Amino acid sequence: MRKLFSLMTMTALAMTVSAQTSAGDSVLNHLGSSRLSVGGYGEICYSRNYYSDHVSRYSQPEEHKNDPSHGKFDLPHAVVYLGYDFGKGWTFGTEIEFEHGGNGLAYEKEDEEGGEWEQEVEKGGEVELEQFWIQKSFGRAANLRFGHIVVPVGLNNAHHEPTNFFTVYRPEGENTIMPSTWHQTGASFFGRYKDFRYEAQLLAGLNADGFTNTNWIKNGAKSPLEYDVANKYGVALRLDNYSIRGLRIGLSGYYSHSIGNSYPRNAAGVDDTYEGKVAVGAIDFTYRGHNWIVRGQADYGYLGDAEQLKYLYNRVNKKSPYHHSAFVSKNAYAWGLEAGYDVFSQIQSLRQQDRKLYVFGRYEQYDPYASATKGISYNYTEVKRMAVGVNYYPLPEVVVKAEFSKRFLNSAYNNEPAINIGVAYEGFFL
Repeated sequence: MRKLFSLMTMTALAMTVSAQTSAGDSVLNHLGSSRLSVGGYGEICYSRNYYSDHVSRYSQPEEHKNDPSHGKFDLPHAVVYLGYDFGKGWTFGTEIEFEHGGNGLAYEKEDEEGGEWEQEVEKGGEVELEQFWIQKSFGRAANLRFGHIVVPVGLNNAHHEPTNFFTVYRPEGENTIMPSTWHQTGASFFGRYKDFRYEAQLLAGLNADGFTNTNWIKNGAKSPLEYDVANKYGVALRLDNYSIRGLRIGLSGYYSHSIGNSYPRNAAGVDDTYEGKVAVGAIDFTYRGHNWIVRGQADYGYLGDAEQLKYLYNRVNKKSPYHHSAFVSKNAYAWGLEAGYDVFSQIQSLRQQDRKLYVFGRYEQYDPYASATKGISYNYTEVKRMAVGVNYYPLPEVVVKAEFSKRFLNSAYNNEPAINIGVAYEGFFL
């Protein structure tokens, strides 16, 4: 059971022994008598991909069927938590994230644009404030949080620390169609009443200039500016239930307008005529009991006026720092299920040392381009993926992961097998 950091604030965040804590709460969950907390999490990964990495592997699959494999070492996330309790219900939390071990702008080869080299649109390059907020707690049922916060839509965003999924990298479906980790500036009201935790957020809206055919709304939360444009606003809601011991069931959703939420704001034409409504609904669960961990999620999204995105001012302007792919889907979906069993639970000496070895399997399916826009299809975006592997915990805070995975694509394309190995941790030092 995680320690309470103060009687007033942590009564709002306390969970049952087997419950899963939301990412937005994790920053301050380890404060004891000290007013300051310091912690974090990180991942070190190696992958060997037994398929082509050529930009035309989908447009010309036959030519790349026998291309050589390729490998990579990566530091997907290195995160530092800082939290402070000012007293009288006022607290501060922040989460500083280094993605892929870098800082500054990242160059990437954009498959959506014929392999053109581009600077990735990420505010502050690849060093980001994932959380930065001031919170006032009035009690268990009522808390207000202002600042840069995690948007808890879907399983991956609400529970994205590496000890909350079996695969080496974050679950692929949600990570493809939605921002991950989704974090924006705004205000949040949340609390706990009996077996329910609830949260409502008011945020800057997403920006349709960043939507793409292969990642749907994923890049809509990023801003190349020094601020988040808020011509339009978004609302996120989440409700979790803990009535059954060891089981958490969550419902979450998001709604905003996305066209016109950009700079400069075009006062005429498509940008002013259409709204680009974004609606996302998700259900997810986590079960921990009888030496099993089982997790699952399903997400479905709708984008209004999808056929008009091709004509937006910043997407037509080739000098703008946005994607210029012509078509984005009206719908996207992702669902997945994973289960792991702790085989060390059957060995008394290892059980007493609190060591764990989960043998797991995962299956998921997703498509960021689930409906053809103006009759244009990208059949390679529909993916079925399986993974089998192990998670070894020498300590509760440290996990060593290994897996074999395979993406199954439409029969016209080549399947994509891979071997992934990783070491990750999440812990608090103060």
